[in-house]
Amino acid sequence: MAVKHSHTTSQGVPMHAILAEFSNPATVTRAAEHFRDAGYTKWDVFSPMPIHGIEHTMGLKPSKVSYFCAIGAIAGFTIAVAMQGWMSAIDYQTVTAGKPLFAWEQFTPIIFELSVLLAAISTIAGMFILNGLPRHHHPLLTSERFLGASDDKFIIAIEATDPKFDAQGLKSTLESLGGYGIEEIEED
Repeated sequence: MAVKHSHTTSQGVPMHAILAEFSNPATVTRAAEHFRDAGYTKWDVFSPMPIHGIEHTMGLKPSKVSYFCAIGAIAGFTIAVAMQGWMSAIDYQTVTAGKPLFAWEQFTPIIFELSVLLAAISTIAGMFILNGLPRHHHPLLTSERFLGASDDKFIIAIEATDPKFDAQGLKSTLESLGGYGIEEIEED
């Protein structure tokens, strides 16, 4: 059972996270290495552009979305073969081009299309599930500084639910790593 950490902002409101802005990809990458090595587990890097290798720097594991995709593709293949096999060999027997009633060649287009369709739907569903979506509002979206991450800012946010979270210690650590504009984000 996860322990709920109760941290409050300087105004006494429950805190969601502390975020800091960094000047460029190199400084945010060095800060990410520090938090990874220090053992933080509930934090993220936000950037207006892809930063090569940041997922490795953060110590992220490969995404599990591909499992959803594989399950969808296998389900599509199975459904297409079973559906067409039933329709052509049992329910409505029709000889096509002199082939046997259950011939895979005539099934190929539908097998491919249904496999791709269900793989795509499963991938999107998996992404929603693993990302906890839909979430109609996120506390970070209340910060003007954070909104700049889609334009020209490099941000690290450390969540208050992290076991190593210490607001005062984090603020000084972020400053020593080159972070500025350090901000406490209130929980909704």
